[in-house]
Amino acid sequence: MSAVPNAPASRLPVLAYLALAVLSVLLFLPGFFDLPPFDRDEARFAQASHQMLESGDYVDIRFQDEARHKKPVGIYWLQTAATRLVDGPKDIWTFRIPSLIGAVLAVLATAWTGARMFGGTVGFLAGVMMASCVVLGVEARMAKTDAVLLSTIVIGQAALASLYLNRHAERSGWAAPLVFWIAAGIGILIKGPIVLLVSGTTALVLAVLDRRAGWLKRLRPLVGLAIVVAIAAPWLIAITIKTKGAFFAESVGHDMMGKVVSGQEAKGLPPGYYLGTFWVTFAPWSFLALLAVPWAWRHRKGTGPVGDAVRFCIAWIIPSWLVFEAVPTKLLHYTLPVFPAIAILTAAAAREHFLRRAETPRWGLFSVATVFGAVGFGALTVAVAVIPYLVDGRVDPVAVSMLPVVLVLYALAVRLFAQRRETPGFAAGLAAAAVLYAGTYGAVLPGIDGVWISRQAARTVAAARPCTDSVVASAGYSEPSLVFLLGTGTRLTHGTGAAAHLVENPSCGLALVTDREEAEFRAALKGTEPVPLGRFTGFNYNTGKRLTLTLYGAARP
Repeated sequence: MSAVPNAPASRLPVLAYLALAVLSVLLFLPGFFDLPPFDRDEARFAQASHQMLESGDYVDIRFQDEARHKKPVGIYWLQTAATRLVDGPKDIWTFRIPSLIGAVLAVLATAWTGARMFGGTVGFLAGVMMASCVVLGVEARMAKTDAVLLSTIVIGQAALASLYLNRHAERSGWAAPLVFWIAAGIGILIKGPIVLLVSGTTALVLAVLDRRAGWLKRLRPLVGLAIVVAIAAPWLIAITIKTKGAFFAESVGHDMMGKVVSGQEAKGLPPGYYLGTFWVTFAPWSFLALLAVPWAWRHRKGTGPVGDAVRFCIAWIIPSWLVFEAVPTKLLHYTLPVFPAIAILTAAAAREHFLRRAETPRWGLFSVATVFGAVGFGALTVAVAVIPYLVDGRVDPVAVSMLPVVLVLYALAVRLFAQRRETPGFAAGLAAAAVLYAGTYGAVLPGIDGVWISRQAARTVAAARPCTDSVVASAGYSEPSLVFLLGTGTRLTHGTGAAAHLVENPSCGLALVTDREEAEFRAALKGTEPVPLGRFTGFNYNTGKRLTLTLYGAARP
């Protein structure tokens, strides 16, 4: 794929990519091994991948006995491959490896794209912003689809950008179309048509703005569709045959259309949600993105390489963003696919000091951006310090000591940008993010025992398990992480079911009972007194409720 004609220093040296990869890993690793499985999606993905390894069935996707037909198989294959390569005991971090790799690839692809568009400095800074923004750091640590999907989207967009920016060249090779369609095929196998939503709306808006779309022929669509079919069709055919069409009914009819038509899983939120949360999700760089808007607006109609690159990024961002805002189901990470384009535009604007002049600074816009950015990043930092007290009733010394360091570094970054000293400003912002992430993921979150109910349950069961193959019946607490940590055979039931499990398995059975199910559990035992083996409390962050759970064994004769 060729560079933009006349782009300044459009190639980043290999050492720059190596530095970005190392930086990304250093930012993503804190907590990667220590954080327990998150509920609910991460635990479901990891458990389903584990069951593939247990059963040897790499076509069907199941969580315990329930068919999991919401997403294609790609992420499960990657997670099982990573876990098999590590070949260690069942641990959540092995299932997170594809997400870590996907996040690093997304950073590198962002840097490559930015360098081709606006020069090596812009590409490098865009990579730094992606590596250190809040939402990608979260996704890099979770065994889900989104970090891997992002890497396929950015790589595909890089290929599409290469074709668009070089559309006036007499010839175009096969490299860009091949990369685009291979990335699209893999992306579809990871999370369905989202990758085509981003690239399709980008191409559509560019065609409308330019009033011409002839350059799209260079994508070789017929060959490209054959590539996508070759990548995705074999499994799609196999799962269709195996499930007799149930996969498409569930994934397209229920999951995807459910998100589009109504707020699925109580996540229905109004338009504007992503704009309001952007100050946290793209932190610590969200205030810079607002400052970049005048620069992008000024260059949107340019006729040279810079104008073309700006239009491409705008076409990447706006239509996808509007679609995400229009869909009722909203989760914080859904807008992640457009963040690379935002990072690239922000870095390009920073290189020109955001169009501010020493004699007429845009203090109004800068003040608004600073306030919103500080509120978002500051609220996040304060929340990290407060949560241990709210959940466990204790003051975490790491969180408290981290708070002033992060806020001072962030304030320094803002001051440096106000002085038009962008390079040290980026360094200070990166340092603030690094300290926050290292403390939060490496120490604070793993230490909040109350939010990791399943981890407490696993420890209690390990200490009291009467048999090596003891199965636990859980009454009133049914989070997927419990199944991942206690085993596929774990029974998610109610008080009566837990009591029956003890009666049926008097020697090895265990029952984990919440306080809300205690009365039903004891009534079903009909006067038989179970043996309490452990008791603990916690906060279920999915339901917003505090729970007290007791582990019981059957009464001994």
